[in-house]
Amino acid sequence: MTNPLLETWHTPFGVPPFDRIEDAHFAPAMEAALAQGRAAVAAIADNPAPPSFANTIEALELADALLDRVAGVFYNLSGADANPARDALQRDLAPMLSAYASEITNNAALFARIDALWTARDSLGLNAEQMRVLYLTHRSFTRSGAALEGAARDRLTAVKSRLAVLGTAFTQNLLADERDWFMQLSEADLDGLPEFVISAAREAGREKGQPGPVVTLSRSLIVPFLQFSPRRDLREKAYRAWAARGMTGGATDNRDITAEVLALRAERAGLLGYPSFAAYKLETEMAGNPQAVRDLLMAVWAPARAQAEADAVKLTAMLHADGINGALEPWDWRYYSEKRRLAEHDLDEAELKPYFQLDAMIAAAFDCAKRLFGLEFRPLDVALYHADARAWEVTRGGAHVAVFIGDYFARGSKRSGAWCSAIRSQMKLGGDVRPVVVNVCNFAKGAPALLSYDDARTLFHEFGHALHQMLSDVTYGSISGTSVARDFVELPSQLYEHWLSVPEVLERHARHAVTGAPMPPAVLARLLAAQTYDMGFQTVEYVASAMVDLEFHDGPAPADPMAAEAATLARIGMPRAIGMRHATPHFAHVFSGDGYSAGYYSYMWSEVMDADAFAAFEEAGGPFDADTAQRLERFILSAGGSAEADHLYTAFRGRMPGVAALLKGRGLDRAA
Repeated sequence: MTNPLLETWHTPFGVPPFDRIEDAHFAPAMEAALAQGRAAVAAIADNPAPPSFANTIEALELADALLDRVAGVFYNLSGADANPARDALQRDLAPMLSAYASEITNNAALFARIDALWTARDSLGLNAEQMRVLYLTHRSFTRSGAALEGAARDRLTAVKSRLAVLGTAFTQNLLADERDWFMQLSEADLDGLPEFVISAAREAGREKGQPGPVVTLSRSLIVPFLQFSPRRDLREKAYRAWAARGMTGGATDNRDITAEVLALRAERAGLLGYPSFAAYKLETEMAGNPQAVRDLLMAVWAPARAQAEADAVKLTAMLHADGINGALEPWDWRYYSEKRRLAEHDLDEAELKPYFQLDAMIAAAFDCAKRLFGLEFRPLDVALYHADARAWEVTRGGAHVAVFIGDYFARGSKRSGAWCSAIRSQMKLGGDVRPVVVNVCNFAKGAPALLSYDDARTLFHEFGHALHQMLSDVTYGSISGTSVARDFVELPSQLYEHWLSVPEVLERHARHAVTGAPMPPAVLARLLAAQTYDMGFQTVEYVASAMVDLEFHDGPAPADPMAAEAATLARIGMPRAIGMRHATPHFAHVFSGDGYSAGYYSYMWSEVMDADAFAAFEEAGGPFDADTAQRLERFILSAGGSAEADHLYTAFRGRMPGVAALLKGRGLDRAA
């Protein structure tokens, strides 16, 4: 059988030939890629020539070329368009890929070559980027246990393999819970809902094969339902199901998985000589240590909690005015907050949403990228993995820069949330390789598709990540694009969100879906004035999740994570009417893999910088200042991981910022 994954792709710009790739192709392609990788690594380790940067580090950079290509296709599909065959293969691959990674880091001959180069680094004549890659490679091997021997090395290999299996199981359990639950709505249940919510519920019903509208656990549907439904009983039912993902008591329950993951992470850190997993994880981040993270979170927590508690008093009064006795509950907050926003800011989401058409917001993101960085976007007619996905060629000055794929609509085969990934990353070693970048979101379908303001901000956020990938300009793939410290990676994405709120951008692109008229100036003014509305709630739900994540990993692993979660929330004084943004059993950032473990704080760490970075544009004369945009590209977007994050930011801004900019940006600088 011809396997397109193992062939040269004669497609436009080397986009994977999705129309020829079948699920049956992945397993043999992975086997071939692993075999090729093992042969390449063995050739490096057993090379009789003395180690050099070229025959060891650069050769290692290229060793997994086929594996990177096959995995780039498979893991994008498994997240954005899962099916039983892909789920099964993902479960099989997790321990295989973990074992392969351990084989490399446990290869004593290979590590000896790397260690010899590191020892002799000052005499090798390396440029700054090469020195950085050597440093990161040596550090990665030592942090992966390359210096361990005997039983300790074997146990670390087993721990990492088990963690890979558990992360896959966690993700698939969560996807199953989100895919399988829905709440049917009668026509009477639609009373009080704006048309865009009704349309989304009907579309969700069709997608689920139901005769009428339904509410699903997709954030793009359940959040507006909680905002607008006057039926408190239905809000409670939907909220409880949303909060219960991963802890339904059946085969998809994630609670035992979280306990085992935390225990194994603590053991892994101990084997490597660290006092806690958080200490191990944060060593390579800008924060550096758990206490620095705790200090940041608590500096924001106090004013955010004070603001949230003051808001809760007002919302509770509205609840009681509706004749409902008792306390404000988590399923009440969004409903009464929306009513309060309408009363205080004269902003109605149903009125706003027609101005945020999906296609118009895509055009807005593209337009800002053109004005800032000279990028052009041309629709690309290529076969993709799903009918919802679409592609563009990205050029600058007529030269090809990247392929950008957007996959924007929610569906049962797609995991929740929004993310950016690269099917192929930029690099220059072995040829000028240009990236293929994917943005995945979960917006509700409609005709036309309408976004909330938060949805539009999500689109800009993920496109900021895409720019980090597309504008990358480094030699080595290991430091390309978003291959940076976790608490720095969100800077480009969160910074790009600021351009959505630039008045001239909204005036140009926020046009009514029916009339084509621009957003009225009075509405625009009210929208911008209300940007920090309900920020106490938003900050509390985020910081609570970040604190729980940190406490999970900064010390001995808790035997009962749910009890530990409750204890942390009680200690910091979590308001009773606000839930964590991500409760433990569905905290995919932390438990689907190591990416954001002990690192969920990183969004806020980056926000300290993004508020300050956008101020650089304002200080220079406006949001599209050419010189500031050039510095942003030179020192951050194109630089990847070629230097330490604080050095890159300081090169762009001239200094590091403080937390004051963040508090001001969130409107919490005046909180009691």
